[in-house]
Amino acid sequence: MTAVAVGQTQIEVEGEGPPVVFVHGLGGTSNCFQPMLASFAGFRCIRPDLPGSGRSPRPYEKLTIAHMAAAVIEALRSIAGAPAHLVGHSLGTLVAQHVAVEAPDRVRSLSLFGPISAPTDAARERLRERARAARRDMVALADAIAGSLSEPLAVAFLRESHMRQDKEGFAQTCEALAEAEGADLRLIRCPALIATGDEDGVAPPSAAQALAEKLRGAKVKIFERCGHWTPLERPKECGRLAADFIRSVET
Repeated sequence: MTAVAVGQTQIEVEGEGPPVVFVHGLGGTSNCFQPMLASFAGFRCIRPDLPGSGRSPRPYEKLTIAHMAAAVIEALRSIAGAPAHLVGHSLGTLVAQHVAVEAPDRVRSLSLFGPISAPTDAARERLRERARAARRDMVALADAIAGSLSEPLAVAFLRESHMRQDKEGFAQTCEALAEAEGADLRLIRCPALIATGDEDGVAPPSAAQALAEKLRGAKVKIFERCGHWTPLERPKECGRLAADFIRSVET
């Protein structure tokens, strides 16, 4: 594994082969995909921490989805060296959709776990409240979010991931998502895989199916007894699913 920086974006790179770029969700880091990597032998795995998350400092200006998409595009230009497969979770799926629209020649496929698009009005307000809660007490917020999982190791990882976030960076990421607009899905032409859990309250199966219909020919997988944090709750299954899909695109 090699740690590199593109501008202020901190990135982990390992393996050789066709490039795969992993884009984490809100409260996550590049490490959210670590349990999936065993399935990606023969690929070059590129895992950035988005601006304001994990080890990447937040920019001086206010964070936006556009900032995050620009950071991923710059990683594609500077590190990937060829059109890359994007694997995203939650917020990362929205960023990946925008990247596929803005830089279509650099995106080979999309694998979207717990996929989201533009938030509803109610979701926007919940995100703004989450930003306020983060600024008040990040530990209490981490406890509340991690409490949504049942697997002990996933609970511990998710709690630590949130507690280690820069408080203001996390809050601004919440606000960026609250203000986000959906990507123009009519402009996405690459193959797509969509996966979610049957107990996912953020990206329920009905929403995943609706997104798949807009991404013509997208494959859909619904995990049973699984919530929103698919890469942590079903890491082996997610890894195999995405890697097999990407190999099918490569061939």
